[in-house]
Amino acid sequence: MVEKLSGKARAEALAGLAGWQEVAGRDAVEKSFQFKTFNQAWGFMSRVALKAEQMNHHPEWFHVYNRVDITLATHDVGGLSELDIRLATFIDKAAGAPG
Repeated sequence: MVEKLSGKARAEALAGLAGWQEVAGRDAVEKSFQFKTFNQAWGFMSRVALKAEQMNHHPEWFHVYNRVDITLATHDVGGLSELDIRLATFIDKAAGAPG
């Protein structure tokens, strides 16, 4: 069963996510990604969608042309969980972020 991250485990998990910001007034994290073209952004979203479906853990996102804004939270636990950290790590790799 997935549990909500808190305390030291939460702090350590968030420290390992470059560029992800906590959402004000909500137990979630968000990050904006910008690509050169619409096609690159759409390809990125496709890769993330396949992984999210495999994990049965789906992001909230907003897409306009070459920008994709993603918010992650685990609704079943009412906040951040290890699933969000794993998906964020995958998302960064899919976007070509170092790490």
